[in-house]
Amino acid sequence: MSEPKKKTSHASQGKRRSHLAISGPSLVPCPNCKSPKLPHRVCPTCGMYDGRQEVVVETAKSKKQ
Repeated sequence: MSEPKKKTSHASQGKRRSHLAISGPSLVPCPNCKSPKLPHRVCPTCGMYDGRQEVVVETAKSKKQ
């Protein structure tokens, strides 16, 4: 196998890797409470999914009692 004649510069490495950056998670607003949530998941704030209550979410007041 042949070897490269020249060392690849840092600039060329960076240009090649420019599209490999990690992006953050995509968030959508909850239709019920409008807080951001991951798509296709139960809302952690209100517990709603697809228009129905799936999870009972405890509030700070109910934890004290």
